[in-house]
Order: sequence, then C-alpha cells, then structure tokens
Amino acid sequence: MEKQEKINLILKSIEKVRPYLQRDGGDVEFVELTDDNIVYVKVYGACVGCLMLDQTLKDGVMSIIMDEVPEIADVRLAEIEPK
Repeated sequence: MEKQEKINLILKSIEKVRPYLQRDGGDVEFVELTDDNIVYVKVYGACVGCLMLDQTLKDGVMSIIMDEVPEIADVRLAEIEPK
C-alpha cells in the first residue's frame, strides 16, 4: 500500500474516534506518517494533561488506526500545543 493510501485510511480512522474525544472537550489530529510506519498525532483541549491520555491513545486512537491499517507499527504523540 502506498503512503498516501495509508494516510487516507489513518485520517478516516481518526474521524471515527474524534467525536468521542470532542464530546469530552478534547480532540486529536493527524500530524505525520513516517517512512517506518509510525503515526504521530497531536491532542488538544481536555486531552492535554488528562490522566487517561495514555489509555485513550492506546485503546482508542491506536487501536482503531492499527485495525484499519495493519502496516502501522506504532502511534505516538507529537509535541502538545494549545489550540
């Protein structure tokens, strides 16, 4: 699968989880897909500093992305900035 195809699937995957985060005052945004299949995302709002962020990232964002795009090796946080 080409890189742009992977990015398109990642974006669609993130759109599946965003409403849940937004409902709680947070948000997530795709930043980058590296050549070694690592996805970087940024979080905003209530997600910044949330004690459940690691769990949300792993059990929510990462889980959905890796189900949709099995080639992805990991999902990591990019630098957090206020939005």
